[in-house]
Amino acid sequence: MPRVSGPTISRWRLSNELSHLRVKSGRSYLDAAERLGCSESKIRKLEAGEVGVARAELDSLLDLYKVDDDDLRNLLHDLQKIGKQRGWWVPLGSMPKQYTSFVGLESEAHRVRMFEPLIVPGLLQTESYASALDAMCTFSTPSEQKRAVQIRIARQEKFWADEADTDRSRLWVIVDEAALRRPAGKDPSVMRGQLMRLLELSDRFIFQVVPFEAGTYPGMVGSFTIFDFEEDIHSPVVYADGQAGIAYLEKSADVERANLAFGHMAAVALSPAQSARKVMAILSEMAKKQGGENES
Repeated sequence: MPRVSGPTISRWRLSNELSHLRVKSGRSYLDAAERLGCSESKIRKLEAGEVGVARAELDSLLDLYKVDDDDLRNLLHDLQKIGKQRGWWVPLGSMPKQYTSFVGLESEAHRVRMFEPLIVPGLLQTESYASALDAMCTFSTPSEQKRAVQIRIARQEKFWADEADTDRSRLWVIVDEAALRRPAGKDPSVMRGQLMRLLELSDRFIFQVVPFEAGTYPGMVGSFTIFDFEEDIHSPVVYADGQAGIAYLEKSADVERANLAFGHMAAVALSPAQSARKVMAILSEMAKKQGGENES
């Protein structure tokens, strides 16, 4: 049977399995709700991964669905047990559910592929750059903005600590050149520090820049992240974030479309070495511009 992973993927897999088993057994939401003595709403939330399930409740549902495969029952028991564990991020305090899912997937994926057209991704941000970005969020309070930055820095510390002795290919980031040139904050030192940070980390992950001269390309549609897992753990998950909200895509057609787009962007982007030189060139331009402004 497939092995298990951390709490986020375990909860997703358990909820998917329970939904599949209920449908396969011909049982309705009402049947399951009556079996547990709860509302249909709870069963729907359980199958959506929004609430957990106790061991006794799980066994009761498996009996209702006539699951007599011992290997499958043992796997589901393992998923339920691991799904109850606290993620490393829990001590940071409450976070929006969808962001918690993102952090969990990021922590458990064996490879993370990101594309950002306008900003440097969170795992690579300096605290000053992150603060400048979050200050633009007019719908959140200063304290909420500060906490968001603290959580982002904690994500980085966890991710890079785990990456100390592993293959740099676990993180593959492609950004548009605009992300490197768009100033964050009023102080030029914020952007300089951010670009220096990219150079400092460049030997620990795959970094590519799509230059302006590449013209139009699939990334112009918007940012997205692909979380890849070992085959026996989970299928890939695509995360997309925009003004209309957040989406987690798992259908094979959606994943294939994201893979094709990422592959196309990797092909038109500068190589990692060329990308590092692009960052250095932009830093040089910034220094010359700042020097000219000082002279004037």
